[in-house]
Amino acid sequence: MRLVVAAVGRGRDDPAQRIFDDYRKRLPWPLELREVRAGGGGDAGREREAAALLKGLPAGTHVVALDGGGKALTSMEFATRLAAIRDNGTAVVAFVIGGADGHGAPVLARANMVLSLGPMTWPHLLVRAMLAEQLWRAASILSGHPYHRG
Repeated sequence: MRLVVAAVGRGRDDPAQRIFDDYRKRLPWPLELREVRAGGGGDAGREREAAALLKGLPAGTHVVALDGGGKALTSMEFATRLAAIRDNGTAVVAFVIGGADGHGAPVLARANMVLSLGPMTWPHLLVRAMLAEQLWRAASILSGHPYHRG
């Protein structure tokens, strides 16, 4: 299974990007980061971002849109869902992080799952870092590693 994080904006030398990169190195699955430019705001901007985020995802990709209106899962539930996706033979799982105005309709329509990291609003670079940590936590849960104590 290969993972993709498709996100609006650039990480560059941000401390949150370094956290993302640290967890990314630990993962047992390859993780590709695709950064796209912000669309310019409003409905038209969200539509441009949606097109850019979805561009190039192979057919059969399991798309998870990160959105405040999505379903919040425990770490164990997230690990269980990730294992089911993996065991179903899915080759690519893409986690899509929208811009400041949220996701355009095409992303939400294409998503197999809409996931929330909680009811608070988070900076997009922190969302990347928190997602990478949860992916590492899921991998450790699935392998029986003692990292997760919840």
